[in-house]
Amino acid sequence: MKSAARGRNTSSPEVRSISRDGLSLRVGREDLFLAFDHFPWFRRASVEKIRHIEQPSPEHLFWPELDIDLSIESIRHPERFPLVSR
Repeated sequence: MKSAARGRNTSSPEVRSISRDGLSLRVGREDLFLAFDHFPWFRRASVEKIRHIEQPSPEHLFWPELDIDLSIESIRHPERFPLVSR
């Protein structure tokens, strides 16, 4: 017997907590952590602005009030997406 394909995830991304080290997100069935060391743009942002998060596509998150776009892959593996400033 073959299982039916899973349906589209309809839940919105959710900021679960914010600590001095970073923020925890729930995206679909996955928990993610954004360390401020890897994602410094969130360090000084207000809680209200951090909590306003959108998911325009399955692998993309957007914080409109902060003008921050991130791929979920960059959150899973920040070492693959180093910050470079010149």
